[in-house]
Amino acid sequence: MLSFLLLPLYSAVMPPELYGEVSLVFVWFAIFNVLLAYGMETAFFRFYTREPDQERVHATSLISIGASTLVFLITFLLFWEPLSGLLNIDPRYMGYFIGILCLDALVIIPFARLRATEQPAVYAMVKIANICVNLGFNLFFLLLLPKLAAGDSAGVWEALYRPDFEVNYILISNLIASGITLLILSGNYFKMRFEFDRALFKRMLKYGFPIMIAGIAFTINEVFDKYLLTELLPEDIAKAEMGKYAACYRLAMFMTLFATAFRLGIEPFFFSHSSSENPRKAYAQITNYFVVLGSVILLGVVVFADVLKVLFVRDEAYWEAMAIVPIILLASFFLGIYHNLSVWYKVTDRTRFGAIISIVGAVVTITINFLFIPEYSYFASAWATLAAYASMVLLSFYWGRKYYPVPYNLRKIFFYMGISISFSVLSFYVFNRNLFIGLLLLLVFLGLLYRLEKEVLIKLIRGK
Repeated sequence: MLSFLLLPLYSAVMPPELYGEVSLVFVWFAIFNVLLAYGMETAFFRFYTREPDQERVHATSLISIGASTLVFLITFLLFWEPLSGLLNIDPRYMGYFIGILCLDALVIIPFARLRATEQPAVYAMVKIANICVNLGFNLFFLLLLPKLAAGDSAGVWEALYRPDFEVNYILISNLIASGITLLILSGNYFKMRFEFDRALFKRMLKYGFPIMIAGIAFTINEVFDKYLLTELLPEDIAKAEMGKYAACYRLAMFMTLFATAFRLGIEPFFFSHSSSENPRKAYAQITNYFVVLGSVILLGVVVFADVLKVLFVRDEAYWEAMAIVPIILLASFFLGIYHNLSVWYKVTDRTRFGAIISIVGAVVTITINFLFIPEYSYFASAWATLAAYASMVLLSFYWGRKYYPVPYNLRKIFFYMGISISFSVLSFYVFNRNLFIGLLLLLVFLGLLYRLEKEVLIKLIRGK
C-alpha cells in the first residue's frame, strides 16, 4: 500500500532511471524478507493453533527469528563490500538496506501472533502507523526539505539537505518507520517466556522450510523480472525501462491489496477451521466470494486505467508501459486465486507441494524473461508473470483434487472471470480505453452480478 501511495511522489521527483534504481533495491528487500522469515510465520500459525502450550510456540519462534537475524546482521557487516557488488546495490545504501531487513524480520512473529489471536484492529493500527511514518518522512525529505533548504541559507535546513540524495532519503524513511514498528511491538520480546523448545523448533523448521522455498520461488515470480530487465537490456536504457515497468506495475496494486487483505484474513481461518464440520464447503464458498469481488476489481481498474495513471504516475515518460496494466492485473488475480487454492497443502501438512508449485512458476518466469526480454522488453516480463501464476493455479487445483478435494463451483468461477476478462479486453484494447464505453461495460457487469448474487451480497453487507 505504501509503495502505491508513494508512486505519485516518486514519479514526480525522479526520472524513470532513478526510480528503476529504487525498485532494484526493493527487489532484494522482497527476496531477503522471505529468507529471514524461512517459513516460520506459517509454521507459527500451524503450531500455535494445535499445540497445547501456545506460549512455548511463541517463545521458540521469537528466539529462532531473533538468533537468525543476528547471524544475518553479523554476516553482512563482515562481508559488506562483496555482497554489495553481488547484489548490484550501491555501497552507500547497504547500511540502510541491512538495518531495514533486520528490523522487519524481528516483527514477523509479533504480527503473526496478532493475526493468530484475531486482533485485526491492533494489526491494522500498527500497519497504518508504519505507513503514516514512512509516508510522512518521504514527503518531508523529498518535497518539504528542499524548499526549506532553499530559503534557509547557512541554516539548519540547508545543513540537513543533500542534493541528489533521493534514494538515501527513501531508505532513511523506511528505516525510521521499521524502527518505530518494532518499538511498538517490542512487548512481545520483553514479556515472553525465555524457553526454547528444540524438538518443537525442529518440527516447525521441517514444516516451514518448504514454505520458504515456495516463498523464494514466489518472490522470483513477483519481483525478479525487474532485476532481469536491468541485466538483459542494453545498459543505457535498462534502468529507465525497468522504472517505467515498475511504475505502471503499481497500478495493479488495487488487485494486490485486495488479494493480500483476503489472504491475511483467510490464512488463520484455514487452520482454525480445518477440524470443524465440513470445512471444505466453507473453503469453496470463500473462493467464490474472492472470484466475484476480484472480477469487479479487474474490470474496474481496467476501465479507469487512464484516470489512475494521471493521479498516480505523474510523469508522462512512464506512460509508455501502460499496456502491461491489464496483464499484470490478471496475473495478480490468478495469484489471489492460487492463495485460496493453497489451503489443501497447508492443512494437510504437504507443504512440499507448495514449494514444487512455486518452483515451477519461477522456472516459467525466468525462462520467458530470458528468452524474450531482449526483443520485447517489459512486455515479456508482464506475460511471464501471467503465465507463471496461471500455471501455479492449474497445478494447485490438479493436486488439490487428488489430496484434499474441495467442491469449488467451477461454473460460477469461469462465468464471472470470463465476462470480466472479455469486457476488460474490449474496454482497454478494442475500444482503446474509451471511458464511456468502459463505464457502460462495468455497469452491465455490476447489474448482472447484482441480479445473480443479490441474496449473497445482502448477507455479506449485513455480516451474515
